[in-house]
Amino acid sequence: MLEYSAPERPQIFLADFRADPQRYPLSTPSGKIELFSATVAGFGYRECPGHPWWDEQEAARQRQEAARWPLHLLSSQPRARLHSQYDHGSVSRATKIQGREPLWMHPSDAQARDIREGSVVKVYNDRGAILAGVHLSEQILPGVVQMSTGAWYDPLDPNEKGTLDKHGNPNVLTEDRGSSRLGQGCSAQSCWVEIAPWREALPPITAFDPPRFIEV
Repeated sequence: MLEYSAPERPQIFLADFRADPQRYPLSTPSGKIELFSATVAGFGYRECPGHPWWDEQEAARQRQEAARWPLHLLSSQPRARLHSQYDHGSVSRATKIQGREPLWMHPSDAQARDIREGSVVKVYNDRGAILAGVHLSEQILPGVVQMSTGAWYDPLDPNEKGTLDKHGNPNVLTEDRGSSRLGQGCSAQSCWVEIAPWREALPPITAFDPPRFIEV
């Protein structure tokens, strides 16, 4: 067991710099808060001009996707596990709907698609398709749906490219590309999708089954 004593004063971000910027400069080239980075601009990347900007080229591409897929899927961090860790545990499984990862949507979007609370739906776009269980809530905006990341990938046919994920991992639907050539950060937090009721028999969840070669 480790014990930590409480700090004598609150930890306030940039408090020393604000009190005495000459004595406590920042680690930027100027030692100050910078709204423009000559270093970043010097790389010559179109999408990284050295300051925040509106990328009309990217916005136009997003508008084209939205015209085909009318629902904006946001994939946030889960409350019942750490990323994908312990998805097989009882706490995470208790949040599932008919064994599938929950998806939150506005009642008006559900009504337009003949979708009901607690039903299973197919969430899809031109990158793939997954199954999810539905929660209806007026706390989410019309035109927006939300799923958590981290459900263990469970392909219907592992040998088929683009096969349905039975369990509900939104990574099947999001783009696999870096946020920019400079940062290469994760850009998988949102995408455009359509949703339809799943009217076929539900395939069994096998994501938590151990591989055959280690069964004894």
